[in-house]
Amino acid sequence: MNGSKKFYFHTHNITYRVNNRTEIRRVLERLFQNEKKNPEQIDFIICDDEYLLDLNKAHLKHDYYTDVITFDYTTEEINEGVVGEVYISIQRVRDNATKFKVNTTTELHRVMIHGALHLCGYKDHTAVARTRMTAKEDYYLSLF
Repeated sequence: MNGSKKFYFHTHNITYRVNNRTEIRRVLERLFQNEKKNPEQIDFIICDDEYLLDLNKAHLKHDYYTDVITFDYTTEEINEGVVGEVYISIQRVRDNATKFKVNTTTELHRVMIHGALHLCGYKDHTAVARTRMTAKEDYYLSLF
């Protein structure tokens, strides 16, 4: 699969190295393939709590910390595939890893998958939708 160049990893306002990028790209490629979506360019931006809070306030009108926010820029008229950005607070990831008793890498993978699923059209606004999304996250996590 040569599509792995479609997934990019960045940081904003922090120093952090995303490890095992090849493995992450492999799982993400499988996710988009299974969900019958064509990823054109997906950027994962690892940032701090304050930056993600500012995005949450500005774009979603939510005044609280969160672990991930996804922006879908896909437009049928312009793009041939899915284009988006997934912003992730590494502080929330670390806190959630402790809370859920998993390692930070596993939790980071989960929120990356979560963001990718949003780009595939999955929602998490209801209990039923959250249950479905969590099951998908668990499945794709099992591929690591």
